[in-house]
Amino acid sequence: MSVPPRAVQLNEANAFLKEHPEVQFVDLLIADMNGVVRGKRIDRNALHKVYEKGINLPASLFALDINGSTVESTGLGLDIGDADRICFPIPNTLCNEPWQKRPTAQLLMTMHELDGTPFFADPREVLRQVVQKFDELGLRICAAFELEFYLIDQENVNGRPQPPRSPISGKRPHSTQVYLIDDLDEYVDCLQDMLEAAKEQDIPADAIVKESAPAQFEVNLHHVEDAIKACDYALLLKRLIKNIAYDHEMDSTFMAKPYPGQAGNGLHVHISLLDKKTGKNIFAADDPLQNTSLRHAVGGILDTMAASMAFLCPNVNSYRRFGAQFYVPNAPSWALDNRTVAVRVPTGSADAVRIEHRVAGADANPYLMLASILAGIHHGLTNQIEPGEPIEGNSYEQLDPSLPNNLRDALRELDDSEVLNKYIDPKYIDIFVACKEAELQEFETTISDLEYNWYLHTV
Repeated sequence: MSVPPRAVQLNEANAFLKEHPEVQFVDLLIADMNGVVRGKRIDRNALHKVYEKGINLPASLFALDINGSTVESTGLGLDIGDADRICFPIPNTLCNEPWQKRPTAQLLMTMHELDGTPFFADPREVLRQVVQKFDELGLRICAAFELEFYLIDQENVNGRPQPPRSPISGKRPHSTQVYLIDDLDEYVDCLQDMLEAAKEQDIPADAIVKESAPAQFEVNLHHVEDAIKACDYALLLKRLIKNIAYDHEMDSTFMAKPYPGQAGNGLHVHISLLDKKTGKNIFAADDPLQNTSLRHAVGGILDTMAASMAFLCPNVNSYRRFGAQFYVPNAPSWALDNRTVAVRVPTGSADAVRIEHRVAGADANPYLMLASILAGIHHGLTNQIEPGEPIEGNSYEQLDPSLPNNLRDALRELDDSEVLNKYIDPKYIDIFVACKEAELQEFETTISDLEYNWYLHTV
């Protein structure tokens, strides 16, 4: 006889509280459309009730702009009386928060309708619906994220970020030093604490690499054979990095382009597909160019890339990352072992052939980003879309920029995409577009300092 899931989860709560008698509070976390973690903090004694009955949160949580204000044009706010939905725990996500001074745990949640069915506007559910289509093909998704971020000073200069002083030398870094070990050493305590905290939370963080700008780093996550779990890890890792940096009297940012003259923050993802019966990678090949599954998957990604841009680069600032000198692809392109293209196929070993998608910014919501990429892959596999010949050499010199280069065009492409509207609930696309258009309107009606400098006394 099988054990009811709720009972299993209750056992999880009991075991955790017994193992951690010191824990006083539990943070109940849920990620909104922007990948911003929101939720409630409860006393440990209330945890059982959460597992048994869930907690109520308003549906408008998934209609918030980047500032946390409800966008009423989504129809999820006052139109429905700002009604509640119910959130339940996600199994195996209960763990400690190592950075807290008072012992506190955290638990990921996902939103449901009052009748228990998943709520369509939860980004996690958006991804689950796309993943389900691969289940029907007998395929399991293996994914791993690479996440870039900047450490920044807690004090801004006239509202602008600046690199933090090194805890060792007391100096601020200003030069580009890719993969420089000495720069890692400057911030070693903070970076090491991040990796140790990740280990404590069972987040499979692999290594931290110095990237190509002052105090910019990249952290790699191990691949996991669960697309949704891979996104959970990416989301929780961002939260962990922010909190550990703060503990070290620094801030961190995943803003796509915090400094005008330096590289932006990207979010790359590696994807392979495993046959459920055999466990084998269907992209595996001695000669990847001859693997039809791989070619069709790449073809589908390229075919839907323009329509996916709003999910890959969801903010006004996201589009400032693009430029040949910063290794950010701005045209649908693919190649083997070539970092100048949008879709790179690493070929280190035949078994490990995979797709690396290199377009998204670190400001993307991982669930929505991966949902749009997987939609492209499924579209390519099921329609046998050919990707064309792979690029050789520098793609920036061979291809004109053709992807949307601003948020308004990206939203228009998404809204008009027949393919993505088949994979992602059109109602959700409407909500996403409404939220982002509201942000865009506010941005465009705000007069910048530059405009005053240029025009106030000159025209």
